[in-house]
Amino acid sequence: MSEKKVISKFELLLIANHVIQEHADYIEGMRADSVEEKDDVLVFKGEYFLDENGLPTPKTTAVFNMFKYLAHHLSKEFTLEK
Repeated sequence: MSEKKVISKFELLLIANHVIQEHADYIEGMRADSVEEKDDVLVFKGEYFLDENGLPTPKTTAVFNMFKYLAHHLSKEFTLEK
């Protein structure tokens, strides 16, 4: 297995948001605002499109799935610089 590329949070968020916008399931306003690394898995966070009561909407599921997709694919390739 090849080495993961060490990358800054800023650079990784640029890549992640490009992937989001190019993805077939992109929804207007969907973007990753932050990223952490936990046990070699990248965890992306951003707007979850909750309703006025803080409850999930149909868009919430789409965002969750997108962040899961990013974690699955980008964690194989990148690790955050310390």
